[in-house]
Amino acid sequence: MDYYSTRAHETGHWTSHGRCNRELGKRFGDAAHSMEELIAELSAAFVCAHLGLSTEPCRDHSAYIASWLKALKADKRAIFTAAPEAQQAADFMIGQAMRAAEVAA
Repeated sequence: MDYYSTRAHETGHWTSHGRCNRELGKRFGDAAHSMEELIAELSAAFVCAHLGLSTEPCRDHSAYIASWLKALKADKRAIFTAAPEAQQAADFMIGQAMRAAEVAA
């Protein structure tokens, strides 16, 4: 399951510029990057839930969790900003997959 969770997280980043019009995080560790990491992880959770896949923390999750905590501590409402962005990213990914499946059929 690590593969699918990681793949969904990285694809969540892919949805950012030009797809979901989200330009967050120019540099690792800055506040905007922390928010982008939170959005990518939430979008991965949404996609995995949609697919019925459980997600398990990876060995390297501690660095990501520190990044999410940074965003959440800096802005107590960050989760309310990140969640709709993550849902938009998840919807985009699921839509792309459904269109690809229709073309293949």
